[in-house]
Amino acid sequence: MAGVGIYVEKLFLYAPRARPMTRWAAPPHGCAPILTLLLLFNAEVKVPTLPVYPIMRAQRGPSDIDADEGNLAVSRRPEPYYGRLIGRLTQYAHGIRGTVYAVDESTVFVRGFAYDGTGPDAYFWVGDTPQPSPEGTLVPYPEDYASRDPPVLTAHTNSDILLRLPAGKRLRDIKWISVWCRRFTVNFGDVFINPGLEPPRPRVLPEFKRLAHGLRSGNVSVLDAKTFYIPNLHYDGAGPDAYFWVGNGTEPNPFGTKVPNEMGSLHPLRGYQGEDIEIQLPGKLTAYDVDWLAVWCVEYRHNFGHVYLPKDLDVPPALGQTKITTSSTTSQTPHSSSNNCKEILDKRLQVRWEIQGDQVQITLSARLRRDQYMAFGVSGAQGRPVMLAADVVVAYWDNKADQPRVADYTITHLAQCDGERGVCPDQRLGGSNDAVLVSGHQKGGVTTITYRRPLAAKEPLKDKEIHTSRSQSVIAAFGPLNSRYEANAHSFMDTTRTDVQIDFGAQNDNSCLGLAELEAGGPQPWGPRIIAGEERFTARIGPAAGLRGYTPLTGHPSWGIAWYINDQLIPEIYVERGQTYTFLVEGGDDRTNPAKFHPFYISHPSWGIAWYINDQLIPEIYVERGQTYTFLVEGGDDRTNPAKFHPFYISDSSEGGFGQKREEDQRKQRVFAGVAYDNEGYPYPTAVGRYCEWTHKTIDQSAASETFEDYMKTLQLECNEGEPAVLNWTVAHETPDLVYYQCYTHNNLGWKIHVVDPGTPVPIPGDQGARVNSADTFPPLAILTLTALVILTALPDMAAR
Repeated sequence: MAGVGIYVEKLFLYAPRARPMTRWAAPPHGCAPILTLLLLFNAEVKVPTLPVYPIMRAQRGPSDIDADEGNLAVSRRPEPYYGRLIGRLTQYAHGIRGTVYAVDESTVFVRGFAYDGTGPDAYFWVGDTPQPSPEGTLVPYPEDYASRDPPVLTAHTNSDILLRLPAGKRLRDIKWISVWCRRFTVNFGDVFINPGLEPPRPRVLPEFKRLAHGLRSGNVSVLDAKTFYIPNLHYDGAGPDAYFWVGNGTEPNPFGTKVPNEMGSLHPLRGYQGEDIEIQLPGKLTAYDVDWLAVWCVEYRHNFGHVYLPKDLDVPPALGQTKITTSSTTSQTPHSSSNNCKEILDKRLQVRWEIQGDQVQITLSARLRRDQYMAFGVSGAQGRPVMLAADVVVAYWDNKADQPRVADYTITHLAQCDGERGVCPDQRLGGSNDAVLVSGHQKGGVTTITYRRPLAAKEPLKDKEIHTSRSQSVIAAFGPLNSRYEANAHSFMDTTRTDVQIDFGAQNDNSCLGLAELEAGGPQPWGPRIIAGEERFTARIGPAAGLRGYTPLTGHPSWGIAWYINDQLIPEIYVERGQTYTFLVEGGDDRTNPAKFHPFYISHPSWGIAWYINDQLIPEIYVERGQTYTFLVEGGDDRTNPAKFHPFYISDSSEGGFGQKREEDQRKQRVFAGVAYDNEGYPYPTAVGRYCEWTHKTIDQSAASETFEDYMKTLQLECNEGEPAVLNWTVAHETPDLVYYQCYTHNNLGWKIHVVDPGTPVPIPGDQGARVNSADTFPPLAILTLTALVILTALPDMAAR
């Protein structure tokens, strides 16, 4: 069946107790269905634990599997596609040959161009006279030239040539394209342009749909078959695993493909504040292969916003005519800039660079062991990480001499250097060490080494040129040093495994954390927050505060929002058995928008959001048995937007997500509030209120905020119209000592509720959970609690000894 691809017509989904979606039911994500796919060959494929996504029709077609991405892409355009056909060049002299296409209104492509190169003064020539004549206009090729005058055409045998018409010229303004000799006014060959020719044009699309994390933009444009222009892009940067994402189907889904950002990086997206960017599809993928462009959180399978591509797309082919322009792009000769930095190897290595004349100065910073090296250089192949034939510099700290070292390496074989081949210093192979040490130091466990190397390849068989006019694939690695202080083999996890590119001619291309953060191992968490002695709580959504908030508090990753109980971020709540507590839940009540539908329930990783209880990020709440507590839930009620649909509920599950669980997993959870059952026995959330979210005024400032109070100053409360859901919870006497408030539709938005008997001492509200209320009437219990805390605090120190 080679060369045959499969289009899918229908998807049959079966799951235990599957039911049609009602107006209150949450999407059945994660309900472990069995997927039965009927193909042309009567084959049956069963895939566990897949969400329901619409797929397309079943028929045979040409297949194109991208080796890098592994995704099936069947283009709606015949490939190869060069644009609108203008015609073939007619030959009059000098072996002129080639087929001419209109790429767009100002660009033409000549496929298979041939010319013997013997004409004394030949150029590409365009004009609007009835026949080619001296009154035409010269079209320079190549477009970039250093001399004052355009170069004369040289010989070509079968070249593909991209021609840009001179400024102000459009195809509608000209009648012919010629290869013309100016000195002798002779036409060597020409092609005429049909007056009715309509070249492909960029297509303007709507803006991104605004679903989560402050994502919005101007109208997105498809500039060519691989390039998107996104103006006025805003995104708070708080999603933990968000990328530009393309794919097929009626809505964004997990079966998509990552798209590099405007810098060509596949790191999770940073925050944007009204920036204009361009991004290009990877590999062989084109705009004709996809149905939508989205900002998608891969880890938590959430759509932050998307835009659809029309089926009648007719945009220019991607032949290199569209240049990616970013804040670091310049049309002038690159100047030196010390503010260029990229993090690679899972952000464990910082690479800084600066152009200095015909040299590039590179600084490497990483946490190294005493016997470890860090290596960085140009990949052996453009577009992928290849060690063989790579040109790298190995940097390390010589502990015997107590000073930094750098060495220029050549990789001729994937083996230890034997003096003739392998991973060898250039000097061992008879070459020169072109890496010159500039400086080095060690501070806070971080080794920083700066060196300089030529831009040009001084030894073509051993060195590779550093380009300043385009991005270049690079590789990096960590590994052990041998007894000769030479690089030994590294592990698979300690080398670049995907294509990483750097534009060495860029300015202000900086996506690194501050070095102080690298030295300190990241910002320190704010610590737990406590709510006790309260009977009414507000539950809203807010940012999870990165490495200071949800994840360090719970030990699990976050998806960007959390419950704020009584406007405190996920505080611990203490309740007494037998007491009734009221929660005024404002987690959203639009079940058609799961992004703003967060029924409140008592239940760890988060996807960049979490519950803010009383405007506190996932505080630990203390309640008493027998008391009634009220939660005002504002987690969202729009079921059509999963990113803003967070019903609130209370359970004994530390994970939550009751609505997305299979029936057998639901039975493992004990729910105390926020979930009811219909007449058929199916669960549904009850704490569904309008959507209120603490949003970033700009981008996520958690790393720069020393305290949670400082962080709150960077947020603003935004609420949809409507009312909060009111969840009243009377704490039963048999309620366990520890339960959780959670989101019904998603895992890990909430945190702990401590349930105590009346009169039991509880911590004083505040940042330090170890402080106990002095008015408590049970001193022995207080002493026991403090003793336990002291022991637990001492354990890390004891382990360290």
